[in-house]
Amino acid sequence: MTERERQVFDALSAQCARREYCTADIRRKALERLSKDSADPSDSAVPGAAGRSVAFSLERMTDAAAAADAVVKALVAEGYVDDRRYAAAFARDKSGLAGWGPVKIRSALLARGVDRETVLEALEEIDADRAAARLEKVLEAKWRTLRDDPQGRLKLIRFALSRGYDYEPVRPLIERLTRPDPD
Repeated sequence: MTERERQVFDALSAQCARREYCTADIRRKALERLSKDSADPSDSAVPGAAGRSVAFSLERMTDAAAAADAVVKALVAEGYVDDRRYAAAFARDKSGLAGWGPVKIRSALLARGVDRETVLEALEEIDADRAAARLEKVLEAKWRTLRDDPQGRLKLIRFALSRGYDYEPVRPLIERLTRPDPD
């Protein structure tokens, strides 16, 4: 590992010690730091170097990508970055605190570059009872704002779907919440 890669490793390991990151996020951060350092503003000032500048720039980007991969590999080997740990923490937080459903959590993790198997394992770790209680609480709060709206039931369904829940599991809860009071 070069001296610059070591410096980036040290900086990113300090970040990873404070918070969980997925491999894709850390690779992006490493690449940003390494390519920022490899940019040489003097290349564009050389007359007639337009074609060479692009070639040098492409070569530097390739070098920065290889260096970023080396840094990420070292961070993974040292245990600073672990996609399984990241996915489990992400799923727990989004389910428990934000009230996200499994569909939204799955999509967000896949978009962050976490592999499908790891995502499915993380979703299995979510406490189903706690998630159901959180969903009920969120839908009750939303229903209070929609109660007088003629389209309230439809809006509540859309809201539940936008939070990442499938229709079938939320249907009975929506039926119960939107049932007219027997006053």
